[in-house]
Amino acid sequence: MPGKDSILSTVEMLQQEHLDVRAVTLAVDLYDCTDRNIDTLCRLVREKLQRTAGDLVAVCEQVSHKYGIPVVNKRIAISPAASIGAGHNQDGLLQLAHTLDETACEIGVDFVGGFSAMVQKGMSVSDRTLIQSLPRVLSETNRVCASVNAASSRAGINMDALLLLGEMMLDAAARTADKDGFACAKLCIFANMPEDNPFMAGAVKGQGEPETVVNVGVSGPGVVKRAVERLRQAGVTLTLADIAEEIKNTSFRITRTGELIGREVARLLGAQFGIVDLSLAPTPVIGDSVGEILQAMGIASIGGPGSTVALAMLTDAIKKGGTFASSSVGGMSGAFVPVAEDAALAKAVGDGTLTLQKLEAMTAVCSVGLDMVALPGDISAETLAAITADELAIGVVNKKTTAVRLIPVPGKKAGELAVFGGLFGESPILEVSRASADAFVRLGGRIPAPLQSLVN
Repeated sequence: MPGKDSILSTVEMLQQEHLDVRAVTLAVDLYDCTDRNIDTLCRLVREKLQRTAGDLVAVCEQVSHKYGIPVVNKRIAISPAASIGAGHNQDGLLQLAHTLDETACEIGVDFVGGFSAMVQKGMSVSDRTLIQSLPRVLSETNRVCASVNAASSRAGINMDALLLLGEMMLDAAARTADKDGFACAKLCIFANMPEDNPFMAGAVKGQGEPETVVNVGVSGPGVVKRAVERLRQAGVTLTLADIAEEIKNTSFRITRTGELIGREVARLLGAQFGIVDLSLAPTPVIGDSVGEILQAMGIASIGGPGSTVALAMLTDAIKKGGTFASSSVGGMSGAFVPVAEDAALAKAVGDGTLTLQKLEAMTAVCSVGLDMVALPGDISAETLAAITADELAIGVVNKKTTAVRLIPVPGKKAGELAVFGGLFGESPILEVSRASADAFVRLGGRIPAPLQSLVN
């Protein structure tokens, strides 16, 4: 049984340090809903989601009340829409997206992910149709999120898909110009996309997953920050190894909390429990920031010297603590650096210490990539594709997940403020090099996988 000190420590984490279960995501297999008639397909999708996920919100609230642990977001992830909607045109896929949006609203979940395509080695007709539908889908729905896996360590990088996605991002941004291009905040482009990720916009129900499975995303940047601060204020001689150990121990407690909630929700829903994603996912709230953890560790200016190694140390310690706490760790698990969603990171952009180039370097050692990055509205599709390819190359070569959520902000320039609202936050727009990669990008084709892909 946990001792008094452990119980009081957990209470403090909940009350003062922003500990929460950031996302409970129910992944639902929809392959049995496929039909050549779009009305039938949409009806079957609606019925299955209502049947399997209709009680998700109520169950999460019940478990949250039982244990006194907030569950911030309740979400659904579906089988890749490019597959279940294969054979339908853009209008049909838009109808499917509206069905998902309406059903999510009826059930009461925050988002539904899985309007997705896997194109790392090439695009099928249905993949291309889905990508071309994204501007309308993302601008006309409120809760539908999309993701595309455009690269992998086994297949390489699909440059044709990235150029098409660059064009679609500009179109989607233009359709939501009054919201600073917000539609693009619901699109994530991956290398080595995980099939059990509970976080949006990249959540999707992987092909190797059970019929219905609960995946949990636990966050707690504020908890980790306070743990580091308490250690440094204790008046004892410390080394960086001591700080890493404290982060590891804190991650252990956070992961235990997430698995407790996830298993209980899965049991009550009659679903299988999948994984705990122990990523530190910040919010725009002061004190709930990955950037502030780096500052607590001694990094005076985020983006300055030492930022990359501090982030690497943080990510490693989180993974070590989490994997010791649970045998069901998955998703991306580590530290996220979503610029607009992290007040300290956004401030560093405004101060000029965190640039696009330094952010890319930092993503080589964290758990995601160029996340919630606002870019000038006059950027070209080729430049968007090149920035995305640079980031995905880090994942391909290093056999890790990397991704981008890039948001070209119509009518605004570098240094101006992009405001997305809510958990999506706000950020100054980053400056982009004017050096052109257009000729390189337009060559198209697939960049071959690196030699280390031959591991059989």
